[in-house]
Amino acid sequence: MRIIAGDWRGRKLTSPKGDATRPTADRTRETLFSMLASRLGSFEELRVADLFAGSGALGLEALSRGAGHCLFVEQERGALDAIRANIASFDCRARSTVESGSVMGLRAASAPLDLILADPPYRSGAGEVALDRLLRLGWIGEATWIALETAFDENPSIKGLQIDATRKVGKARLTLMRLESAS
Repeated sequence: MRIIAGDWRGRKLTSPKGDATRPTADRTRETLFSMLASRLGSFEELRVADLFAGSGALGLEALSRGAGHCLFVEQERGALDAIRANIASFDCRARSTVESGSVMGLRAASAPLDLILADPPYRSGAGEVALDRLLRLGWIGEATWIALETAFDENPSIKGLQIDATRKVGKARLTLMRLESAS
C-alpha cells in the first residue's frame, strides 16, 4: 500500500500484521478521494477522523493532501502499532492523535469535524451504529462530510444523514453522506 497523492505521494505504508484488519485497496482509496475532492475542493487544514483506522491509510492520505489534523481511532493492537509506525515514518505526530479503543468509546465532541472516514468490518453494521452515536455526540455538523466504506452489497442508512453519492469499487461500496439539513 502506498499514499496516492499529496506531499507523501508514492510513500509506502506499514500494514498491520495478521488478518485482523482489511486494508482499503489503493484503487478504492483513489476513487474515494476523487469523490471527496470534487465536493471539498481542498483538504487544506481540514479536521479529520479515521475510524476503524487499520493502518491509518485513509487519514494519512488526507494529511498528505493538506488536512490540518487527523484523529485515528482503532482498537486492534497490531493495527495501532502500524498506525504509530506510519505516523512516525511520515513525521506527522503534531498533526495526529491516536485513540486506542472502540469508536463507541468516544466522548462528546467539542466541535464537529470537517471529514469523517469510516472503514468498519464489512457486514458488521458497526459503521452505522458508530455514525449514529457520533451524530448524537456532536461530531457531525452542517459542514461535515462522511465517507463510509462497506461491502458492495450493503446499503447503509443512518437516521439524520442523507446519502450524497455511492460508488461500487470491486468488493467495496463507498457512500458519502451529510446531515439531512446540510443539502
